[in-house]
Amino acid sequence: MAKVPQIAVVLTDPGRKIQWVNDGFTEITGYQLMEVIGKKPSLLQGPETEPEVVARIRHQLENLLPCKESITNYRKNGEAYCCKLVIYPIFDAVGNLQNYIAFEIDGSLEDDTALPILQLQKKYDNSTLRGSRAVAIYAALCDLMEQEEVYKNPDISLKELAKMLHTNTNYLSQVINQFTSQNFRQFINSHRIKAFQKAVKKKKNSGVPIYRLAIASGFKNKSSFYRIYTRFTGKKPTEF
Repeated sequence: MAKVPQIAVVLTDPGRKIQWVNDGFTEITGYQLMEVIGKKPSLLQGPETEPEVVARIRHQLENLLPCKESITNYRKNGEAYCCKLVIYPIFDAVGNLQNYIAFEIDGSLEDDTALPILQLQKKYDNSTLRGSRAVAIYAALCDLMEQEEVYKNPDISLKELAKMLHTNTNYLSQVINQFTSQNFRQFINSHRIKAFQKAVKKKKNSGVPIYRLAIASGFKNKSSFYRIYTRFTGKKPTEF
């Protein structure tokens, strides 16, 4: 299975002040969640940030429209990097603006057609699941994955997750596929693998058996962990 590029997710309030970012944001930019809460995404801009791109983004957002751009941002250490991003407004049931959500990937990826997360507008035009609603569901899903770590429950089901998100299984399954090109089980297991790899890197886990770290990451048993890990990564867990 091909490696999925690191994706940063940023959720802001209507005034574009950051309310939440995912781990991908931290890994790409170097900023921790608590360092950016209440600040605007413009903190990532610097000397080489293109003013014309900033102006286009501002125009779209002020008109409550989605946008897709490539822009030069800056990491916490001052390093400039090119990124591709999409930003969508999120509305409530009566059409009032609730949030903006942005997705960002490494701009060095020349062809983004294989990444549904950067093809939102095209997919929404052909979907009965309207864009704003899909983005809102995905934003809530990201929060459940990273804040609640629901994937660590080995028995988590699509039905249970849909109930937690106040939606139905058909909609949730569609959202997961639109944003990740994965089905529910693949999506959950990808988070478990990431959690396992993160746990392996921690010094405090040195000497802890691999299977115990796998179980703590949400895998049900040793055999299923080895099978799923190998299928996803093309390598054995011991080769990580």
